[in-house]
Amino acid sequence: MNSLRITFIRAQKVSDIGQAFLPVMWSRETGRNACPNFMKALRVDKKKLAVREIEKPESGVEALVRVLLSGICSTDLEIARGYAGFKGTIGHEFVGVVEEAPDRSMLGRRVVGEINAGCGKCELCRAGDARHCQSRTVLGIVGRDGAHAEFLRLPVGNLLAVPDKVLDEHAVFTEPLAAACGIMERVTIESSHRVAIIGDGKLGLLCAQAIALTGASTLLIGKHAEKLRIAERRGIETNKPGTAAKRTREFDVVVEASGSPSGFVGALELLRPRGTLVLKSTFQGPGKIDEIDQARFVVDEISMVGSRCGRFQPALDLLKKGAIDIDSLISEEYPLARGLYAMERAGKRGVLKVLLRP
Repeated sequence: MNSLRITFIRAQKVSDIGQAFLPVMWSRETGRNACPNFMKALRVDKKKLAVREIEKPESGVEALVRVLLSGICSTDLEIARGYAGFKGTIGHEFVGVVEEAPDRSMLGRRVVGEINAGCGKCELCRAGDARHCQSRTVLGIVGRDGAHAEFLRLPVGNLLAVPDKVLDEHAVFTEPLAAACGIMERVTIESSHRVAIIGDGKLGLLCAQAIALTGASTLLIGKHAEKLRIAERRGIETNKPGTAAKRTREFDVVVEASGSPSGFVGALELLRPRGTLVLKSTFQGPGKIDEIDQARFVVDEISMVGSRCGRFQPALDLLKKGAIDIDSLISEEYPLARGLYAMERAGKRGVLKVLLRP
């Protein structure tokens, strides 16, 4: 193997996302295809983010996937700030092509991948659902390098083929759309129900579109007129928070997808007695959770349900049908080499999905 010459470059500070994004050193091989066993990856270590050259993973008993596109998620921003204590390559939204796999029928297939990789031995894994395996790794989040890289590795059983008619730019939304569809795994939503979604970010917009397809009366609550218009074009009612606050005890189901503790408080006020509060947000650090009137849960018999990852196949089916407006959710795209700047842009107010292309 030829020796690999490494050039070190001072990375740009990403000041708008916080102290997690400090100036760090990142490495880049010089010369085209200087070493095929190395690849670029966007990595975090002790709250320092960098695009680095690292060894390309070996497939082993899993599949090696060449990443075509990856999407920056709010979770990526939180991980860069220290959430989950993760060290390694971040990112869990991707579409790619299988380069190596024990199952040769998968070679060359365009795929997306469910992000939870279980032990394969516990009761949950044997039942075919690794999402709560106690020994699981999670792509780009827990114990497994992620998707903001040229290559990634996942078990073959996690991979699903992308229908030919689904564009790469749409397929990369499979994971967050699956998370939206996962609400219907946890809660029965019928056409007679009134449902409110709090938060007009990427996830909130996907939740609103997926829930509206059930025929339920759907309201999206958010602060940004340009984002609310995306939902309005799909025939979904929208409100600003001030207007929505007047609609107390009106809704059968409220989905909290704002990412803010204040959304939790507001969601409870919208629920009718015996309604269901669905939590999509995870809250880090101090907030307003202690302001919640916990007696409401008892007196009004409110149910609270957590919802995290959903199955990918329902999301792929919706993408194949063209049932979800994806194009309006894409704000910007950058090469992986500009991953630091892309992360900065993803954290800007008003920006929706930012994509990375290796």
